[in-house]
Amino acid sequence: MSGLLAAERRRRGTRGRRRALGYYRQAVLLLRWFLDGTRLAQLAADNAISSSTAYRYLHEGIDALAAAAPGLRGALLAARAAGHPHVTVDGTLVRTDRCHVPGPTARTDRTDARADLWWSGKHACHGGNVQVITAPDGWPLWTSPVRPGREHDTIALCTHPEALPLLGEWTDDEHAALADLGYEGGRASLTTPIKKTTDAPLTDDQRTVNLLHAAVRAPAERGNSLLKTSFKALRPVSLCSWRIGAITAAALVLLHHMHDRTT
Repeated sequence: MSGLLAAERRRRGTRGRRRALGYYRQAVLLLRWFLDGTRLAQLAADNAISSSTAYRYLHEGIDALAAAAPGLRGALLAARAAGHPHVTVDGTLVRTDRCHVPGPTARTDRTDARADLWWSGKHACHGGNVQVITAPDGWPLWTSPVRPGREHDTIALCTHPEALPLLGEWTDDEHAALADLGYEGGRASLTTPIKKTTDAPLTDDQRTVNLLHAAVRAPAERGNSLLKTSFKALRPVSLCSWRIGAITAAALVLLHHMHDRTT
């Protein structure tokens, strides 16, 4: 992290000895925020800097880490090179403690949490929808930019224009991209379970296929859990909700370095 921050300062043309904190102490500030969830007021006091300076250092570090996160094409190429027969797509809600924002269908005459832009009816809380692609053992390979929590997983994935086309390129006779029924609209690129309908119950063979699909896809939950349990900063996010995507990408980079693994 110190190396990334030093490179970022060189890129910005920051002159030496012009910062209250060196890049090593800035890295410590970032790690305390990510790993321990230490509040910015405490970090500012511990480093004898103002709150605004602490926020500036934090956002600078988040951006530097997020810029080092793997892109989707690179993550899929690495998965193919590692010999993975499939990857798994799953959405996760990263909670936020920010105030509500009226959604596009919110009424202006009263406050309606159900129409809130960041309100997830499924989880009954505010948060941002982040799509995570994982290896067969559940190791997270890529995280998407954030979408408002009110959006369905299929809509959130389709909002990222490169996601479905790249997953379609990854899919062939020997490679698959697995997803749950929440991604039913992306079947051209994703392998989803067989959906039961009211007029056509599933056959024994179809139920067996669904059971096998669920068993293979189950480790994907480990990827979301690794990110959320390793970094208290994601439980919940206390910054602007639109920063959730960058924070999650930064957490992915830290997770890869902590375990010395990328694929």
